[in-house]
Amino acid sequence: MPTTEKPRHGAPETAASTTPPEFSLSDRDVRRKRPPVLSFVLKLDTLRGFLRVGALFMLDAIGVYMAILTALWLKAGLLNGVWAPRAQGAATDELFNFACLLTVLLFARSGLYAARGERPGMSRIVSSLAQVALVALIYAAASGHEFSSYYIFYGSLFFAVIYVSLLRLGYEKTTGALLRAAGYQRRAVLVGSGAHIEAVGHALRDAAQPTVKVVGFISLTPRPNNGLLSLGTLEELAQVIHRHRIDEVIIADPDFPQPQAVELVDVAHSAGVRVRIAPSTMELLVHRAEFVPGEAVPLFELKPPVFEGFDFFVKRTFDLLGSLLLLVALSPVLAASALMVRLSSRGPIIYRSMRPGIGGTPFACLKFRTMYRDADQRQADLESLNEATGALFKMRDDPRMTPVGRFLRRYSLDELPQLFNVVRGQMSLVGPRPLPERDFQRLEEWHKKRYLVTPGITGLWQVSGRSELDFDDLVRLDFLYLERWSVFLDLSILVKTVPAVFTRRGAF
Repeated sequence: MPTTEKPRHGAPETAASTTPPEFSLSDRDVRRKRPPVLSFVLKLDTLRGFLRVGALFMLDAIGVYMAILTALWLKAGLLNGVWAPRAQGAATDELFNFACLLTVLLFARSGLYAARGERPGMSRIVSSLAQVALVALIYAAASGHEFSSYYIFYGSLFFAVIYVSLLRLGYEKTTGALLRAAGYQRRAVLVGSGAHIEAVGHALRDAAQPTVKVVGFISLTPRPNNGLLSLGTLEELAQVIHRHRIDEVIIADPDFPQPQAVELVDVAHSAGVRVRIAPSTMELLVHRAEFVPGEAVPLFELKPPVFEGFDFFVKRTFDLLGSLLLLVALSPVLAASALMVRLSSRGPIIYRSMRPGIGGTPFACLKFRTMYRDADQRQADLESLNEATGALFKMRDDPRMTPVGRFLRRYSLDELPQLFNVVRGQMSLVGPRPLPERDFQRLEEWHKKRYLVTPGITGLWQVSGRSELDFDDLVRLDFLYLERWSVFLDLSILVKTVPAVFTRRGAF
């Protein structure tokens, strides 16, 4: 991080000074026995921690048990015609103890029993469950167990991802609602320079369900007019934490000076306050940096965010198997939707929308027709009524839409034919959404980076606010997906898509 010169002797210091602040030390040993009242409060914290871990453990155990039972029940039903779940109880009990122990150990290792503000998200759940299945498979093979197939491992994994994720999602929603009803929010102070403070502060404040309350900011530069409350200077951080009952300090500046950062962390931790950092673009890119040996100075190469080699093989295999399974499972829904479109209005059942795909190459994106036949001709007349930002065109009450089409759009059923696009290799299950040609022509150059990969049926757009977000924010979500891609991320997005669709969040 860059450093700055100290002020010359006799020069007055200002709020923008970068001289490391002087912090006073306590006059008593921090190991000294705590007062009875504080000790009681800490015991309550410990009790809440035990209750949290106990509740999550019970939910995980139920999810794992139901996953094994469902996998065995489905196999027995399809192969032997035995559809009684109780008949699989003994076999489930035999496998459950080991699987549950593995799950708890690997979940604990991944921090999935940590406090609410520190607990990782869905992708960590999916990756940990995959590790459970892999370790169980290796142990079974090393112990000499023989299997007619390995279905029990990937079958249980599939259902465990669904059950455990949904149970934990229910826990997060329920406890989150209780905390919000009680008025709970983590009180935070932002520290950094003006422009970055404003961006991070407004993003936290405008969240759909904010869990962080930005009390104010401490700026290293002259105080900006950003709509937030200035709480003082960095030298006053300890007093700010005490005076405003701060729960966490957020460094909102990628160029925060190192000496001040070290002192800031010491002060915050001494006050029992956690420190978090809002990531910069460079920090996001570093996650895919690769070391280049043999140079005079250490160099790291930023690889292009494309799926090639083994990564492409894994993703394509995942897409092909997943789309085929979904086509079979959702065939009744596809048939019912097609019949509704046929009976509701004149025109083809399938609408072939020509859209740019990977590298901008156009392809026919398949959808159930949701509009009347003259919809494309009426597009120009409706441009002035566009409710979306950026390149997108969206209308909540589009007059071109049929009643059946409005229902299909509301629950994203019109997108189901794109599973055939996935089978043909034109699309992926998860990836940046392909835009119509009209929207593509309005993109800025930096937007087009999203076309480095195969477009997807669902993506971070769909699980992060959908139509409620600005277009630039949606594009940044695509970039974040490109930088962080993994099979586990794809799985977690697919799981999150289901509640996003049924709650109809931001869909129109």
